[in-house]
Amino acid sequence: MTTDGNWYYIKDEETIGPVTRDALIPVIRSGEGPHTLVWGPGVSEWTEARHVVALGVGKARPAPPPRRGKTIRADEIDYELYGDDMQFVEVTLDPGEVVIAEAGGMMYMTEGIQMQTVFGDPSKEQGFLGKLFDAGKRMVTGESLFLTTFGAVSNKREQVAFAAPYPGKIIPVHLDEVGGELICQKDAFLCAAKGVEIGIAFQKKILAGLFGGEGFILQRLRGDGLAFIHAGGTIHRMELESGETLRLDTGCLVALQPSVDYDISMTGGIKNAVFGGEGLFMATLRGPGTVWLQSLPFTRLAGRILANIKPGGGKGEGSVIGGLANIFESRN
Repeated sequence: MTTDGNWYYIKDEETIGPVTRDALIPVIRSGEGPHTLVWGPGVSEWTEARHVVALGVGKARPAPPPRRGKTIRADEIDYELYGDDMQFVEVTLDPGEVVIAEAGGMMYMTEGIQMQTVFGDPSKEQGFLGKLFDAGKRMVTGESLFLTTFGAVSNKREQVAFAAPYPGKIIPVHLDEVGGELICQKDAFLCAAKGVEIGIAFQKKILAGLFGGEGFILQRLRGDGLAFIHAGGTIHRMELESGETLRLDTGCLVALQPSVDYDISMTGGIKNAVFGGEGLFMATLRGPGTVWLQSLPFTRLAGRILANIKPGGGKGEGSVIGGLANIFESRN
């Protein structure tokens, strides 16, 4: 993938580009500096230049005030996204930095990365009982009892990459920019900087838990670091004003801020419920807050695949000859 051309940046609320990488670097070293919003190869959304490894302009980040009395801060990691519909994220670690990931998500890593499988939440200082409790909560969500850490143990910068498990997009979320907490579907978490706490959130409303598409339990990410979540199809981020309501398919919700009220409602009308193809219930979100939606929930993708699986592997699907073959097969 080339990173030489087709870069864009925002200046005075105007989009400028395309420009080459060499032309962009002097721009972001003046004016807004590393805080300049840029977009280009390997960058899926407008991102501050300091977080784009390909530009190499540093990663200075002002320290936010301590949250809820906590003084532990997450590691400040750099990253770059690759791909379109089958993405992976390459994380660059300075010596001593660590990234946490679900077991089985790693794609590749350089020689100076040390991988360790840990029991419980590696972002917390806790004893065996605390680790056992956290592992038990993860088991309830359907995740592995273990998490994997990848640390840079050499004296230079190292890279480790994590791949999406199915077609969709990887979303980078700076937790300190969304209030320090994010609620997401239970299989959305991909990886995060060490210091981000990975827990669970229970649905307090029984109807939302039973019919909301994700069950009673969701994942809760807390901290002030960078986390990556994954969802299917195209991702749409929406800002809901106070009192603003959005209705959507229950499986299309990826993540939301805790300030957003989540409930379910009936589709309305027997005919709509039975023949409308959208099911009996829809999710209702009420602001204020940010929500992330996905266009292709994995359950919908899996359902379409299963519905089209035929004995013999679906030979000749979509052709006249294939149809005739199915007729003869049915007579045998």
